[in-house]
Amino acid sequence: MANILVVDDELGIRDLLSEILFDEGHQVELAENAAQARDARQRMRPDLVLLDIWMPDTDGVSLLKEWAATGLLNMPVIMMSGHATIDTAVEAVRIGAQAFLEKPITLQKLLKAVEQGLAREPLKASPVAVPLSQHALAPLAPVNESVTPAPMVEQTFDLDRPLREARDAFEKAYFEFHLVKEGGSMTRVAEKTGLERTHLYRKLKQLGVDLSRSKRVG
Repeated sequence: MANILVVDDELGIRDLLSEILFDEGHQVELAENAAQARDARQRMRPDLVLLDIWMPDTDGVSLLKEWAATGLLNMPVIMMSGHATIDTAVEAVRIGAQAFLEKPITLQKLLKAVEQGLAREPLKASPVAVPLSQHALAPLAPVNESVTPAPMVEQTFDLDRPLREARDAFEKAYFEFHLVKEGGSMTRVAEKTGLERTHLYRKLKQLGVDLSRSKRVG
């Protein structure tokens, strides 16, 4: 478990990253601008920082420079942006950023970058050599299937009903099974079912799946 600071002026991005990282067992602090990031940096001493480049008060690269100049860049920093150029990425890495993630950030890219950042492993590919869109980090290794599986539960479905209702009943049972099997971890269920995390959340809410119950059972 690590203390991770997420700095991004977009509420949706902050919430999504926080949910994913919290699900992985990390403690997460959120900041929406450079001022809050400075305060959190001093207060919580993060093990890793996810830092957006484009922010309203001070941009991420300037904040990175500030930390480097004042001796505060003693934790790995992963830069994030959906509009940065290669020159910006190169500059950030030169200043001391551990890695660069291009938005929209996929689950696999985020978790791999965080894993490498906490291990202080540099990116294997140089941002100078390829465009940003080719900086996809390797997907996570498949979940170990050798662990003891969750007990199988026989499911019965009433087929004498409209197709939509029957399909929803099956999908609800399917997701509840995998939530129990994965101990309530949304991250692992997303990987297992092949859905993006945000899509998975919407699907579970639509089907009325009780996430708290799945975690208790798991």
